[in-house]
Amino acid sequence: MNTRLPRDDETEGVPLGADNAAGGSHRVVGIAASLGGIQALTLVLKALPTDFPLPVLIVQHLRRGAPSILPEILARRTTLRVKSAVEGGRPLPGGVYVAPPDRHLLVRADGRFGLSSSAPVNFCRPSADALFRSMAETLGARAIAVVLTGLGRDGARGMEAIVRAGGAAIAQDETTAEAPDMPRAAVDIGHADLILPLNRIAFALTVLADQPSLAVDEG
Repeated sequence: MNTRLPRDDETEGVPLGADNAAGGSHRVVGIAASLGGIQALTLVLKALPTDFPLPVLIVQHLRRGAPSILPEILARRTTLRVKSAVEGGRPLPGGVYVAPPDRHLLVRADGRFGLSSSAPVNFCRPSADALFRSMAETLGARAIAVVLTGLGRDGARGMEAIVRAGGAAIAQDETTAEAPDMPRAAVDIGHADLILPLNRIAFALTVLADQPSLAVDEG
């Protein structure tokens, strides 16, 4: 059965914000990727069920100034609805939202999206650290951070903030990553709770969507 997702300006869906920060299940998934990220993101999103109940926010590093057709690419490879995040939009269950080129994607205090042209973080805009830190501040224990393949250390400090706020953190096993730097930093600096091969990450997210604990069978 196909379930219609509400538009961003509709009032349906689970509201986000500071009042959701403690207890209960997780509310938002943030995924960071760089080199090799399109293939990795495709595998993760394709494996998520059609009725996946959480919003998924994506930061994929892009060459500055280049137009992005990433939402269109991913939309052809998953049953979930994929779109570019817009200022003031609201993360809705089952939606996949991609940071637009040359803008930081943030979760504001009111639970809606903010897009920022502030200085690059870790030489990146959009930056995973910027997204993850906003999720930690706004959602606390109801945030899930995922770091996939990529060069550099973007996402590690933001993941650390989510872990400190009581959220969940997953790093791709670097042996399955095209570029191991980002997932390695997520483990060494970000203190990832789970280190999983790429083909197990969607399963872990499905489990975490249904329960607040990190009791995920890594076998």
